[in-house]
Amino acid sequence: MEWLTNNKIPVGKWFGWVFDQLQIYAAGFFDAMTDATEAMIEGIEWLLQSPHPLIIIALFAGVTWAIQRTWQSVAIVIAGLLFIINQGYWEETTETLSLVLSACFVCMAIGVPIGIVMAHRPKLYAYTRPVLDMMQTLPVFVYLIPAIVLFSIGDVPGLMATLIFVLPAPIRLTELGISSTPTALMEAAESFGATKRQKLWKVELPYAMPQIMAGLNQTIMLSLSMVVIATLVGASGLGKPVLVALNRVNAELGFESGFVIVVVAIVLDRMLRVGARK
Repeated sequence: MEWLTNNKIPVGKWFGWVFDQLQIYAAGFFDAMTDATEAMIEGIEWLLQSPHPLIIIALFAGVTWAIQRTWQSVAIVIAGLLFIINQGYWEETTETLSLVLSACFVCMAIGVPIGIVMAHRPKLYAYTRPVLDMMQTLPVFVYLIPAIVLFSIGDVPGLMATLIFVLPAPIRLTELGISSTPTALMEAAESFGATKRQKLWKVELPYAMPQIMAGLNQTIMLSLSMVVIATLVGASGLGKPVLVALNRVNAELGFESGFVIVVVAIVLDRMLRVGARK
């Protein structure tokens, strides 16, 4: 076996060379991306922090009622947000929500169109599936290294690492929803002379909407799971008190801040679980 270890395939060196070239020749592009991403995160953060917390709670309750149409879900959302204020984590929660909402916006904007393309090209999806598997199985800490190299430290590298880890979810679920559209529906649309664009907008997307919304829900939950990890590269939010509790071996602070993250996940899940009322 010695001959095998002595002839090591330089995988690490290859990736290192790629990131070195990106630093040299694409520094301007990544600087512009950093500025745009920071502006998006700070804009969402300003929208959540500028109004009185009760106004934001009322807005969240209104969105929940518009989607769910059940007073139980509205009550859970209101109770969860009031609990967060009671624990003194409102500012950290809004910072986390800014990152989560930014990740959701970018992932859905990229993932849904890619999922549609993959559904219409099964061979392309078959070739791409190993890449999607690798994106979700590679340890997320590995993504933090190139994120720091290309985007420095702060919210942006945390968001970029989150995007890589979360993006396969909307792609897979959109592809599943579009590809599972019944053949009878497609044939009926064709018999009425529907174009490809009309079939997409009037047949495939409406049928796939529960799966797409499930992809949105998964995107939110996976983004929240990255909160603490993103804090390691300077991201703000609820991950900071968890990291402080870990460094100080403070069980009280750890469970307190950890439970607030769980409450945020419950609130977002109750708001966006579209299939729950069908």
